Amino acid sequence: MSVKSIRVLRLGQRYVRDERTLTHLCLVSRALGAECIYLEDAENDVTATLDEVNKTWGGDFHAILGAPWRGVIREAKKEGRSVVHLTMYGMPIQDVIHDLRSLEKYLIVIGGPKVPGKVYHEADFNVAVTSQPHSEVAALAIMLHEVQGGEELKRTFSQSRLRILPSARGKRVVEN
Repeated sequence: MSVKSIRVLRLGQRYVRDERTLTHLCLVSRALGAECIYLEDAENDVTATLDEVNKTWGGDFHAILGAPWRGVIREAKKEGRSVVHLTMYGMPIQDVIHDLRSLEKYLIVIGGPKVPGKVYHEADFNVAVTSQPHSEVAALAIMLHEVQGGEELKRTFSQSRLRILPSARGKRVVEN
């Protein structure tokens, strides 16, 4: 399987309860193979958290703050990226996964608050991992896993300060 070029766009933010969700979306994106995440509205501490994670665990994943969704989608299409909108109202992932896996460049769009109707029309694919209310973090993780066929689980991260050694019992962490 070839390496995919995956970027994530998070639409909006729910200020009352969203700071941890936003951080988890960033961490899942990073760990499961995305290059970056575009955030329309977020605090700078998100980028500081990602910088610290990259320094400790490796990689160069980053957040791009203040990115208006229309411009991100327009630019993605110019770059030849397929826009995949995750929504519980979309086509079941199991019905479209074959088509999705054949793609090389993606922009995966995930919503926070109410998603503008235009997003549904701009997307090349509207995909549901389930047609029930669920976590956008879970939906993103499942999508990243499915489009890469599990290959993302074999990734290594360059320039890490720490590395985990798999262990059936306990924690084994070494410094690089």
